[in-house]
Amino acid sequence: MLRIELLIDARAELGEGPLWDAAEQRLYWIDSLGAKVHSCDARGGASRTWDVPEHIGSLALRETGGAIVSLRDGFYALDLASGACRKLADPDPGKPRIRMNDGKVDRQGRFVVGYMDYEERDPICALFRLDANGNVAKLDDGIVCSNGPCWSPDGRTFYFADTYTREIWAYDYDLASGEAANRRVFCSFAASGLKGLPDGAKVDADGFVWSVSVYEGKLVRFAPDGRLNRAVGLPVESTTSLSFGGPNLDVAYVTSMARAVKGVKPIEREAGALFAVYGLGVRGLPEPRFSG
Repeated sequence: MLRIELLIDARAELGEGPLWDAAEQRLYWIDSLGAKVHSCDARGGASRTWDVPEHIGSLALRETGGAIVSLRDGFYALDLASGACRKLADPDPGKPRIRMNDGKVDRQGRFVVGYMDYEERDPICALFRLDANGNVAKLDDGIVCSNGPCWSPDGRTFYFADTYTREIWAYDYDLASGEAANRRVFCSFAASGLKGLPDGAKVDADGFVWSVSVYEGKLVRFAPDGRLNRAVGLPVESTTSLSFGGPNLDVAYVTSMARAVKGVKPIEREAGALFAVYGLGVRGLPEPRFSG
């Protein structure tokens, strides 16, 4: 039976980037504008928080320990023991209007992150890949707001959204090199009859793409051919991203935001909370760690 639980009433300004780590059996997530990293167990307990020095877009755990984070001005290493944050690379310097946003690790352990325009208006942003050896490569550009990077179960199809196109794109992804090519429209929110915008996304074990329709308060699932397969209503309209977690990878953890959008605050008291969605009847895939 479908059940949605308010796990942590966090009042996050911009909750984002939930990441379930199967090895630790813990959930990590961030408050992008609050510049914080949070962690808790499957039921929302045993929580911890780390402050970071800039706005944060995403987080990945590292095989060598600690985390790698995308902050406003680049990639940083976060020591989870001490809280120290060390800058690794600034892929796109000299542009104060942009910041790093959503990112995920591919099946080979590389971290792929895109930027967003603070004014959420112009296609001045790009998508980058950080390799284990520290090399940085540009994968695409002409983007307003990067969101929802994720991969098919075999890793050969890369999904990614520029939120303000209201589309999720698919690319051919080279497993050896990490290059993305042959961009095409995977699905259109407008053509699917959805009112929101594509935000965070994940692929389940069956190869279906789940996205959070932000400003509409829905979890939506697309079949591998891009057709809308399912829509699940959520408690707040300002939900932002999801991760499959729990011992069986069958719980969808969903973040949300309490920030004002165009001067209007969310009407729901629960905006900014972390939610757990049980009973979806699907399982996710384990999230890889950054190999550097």
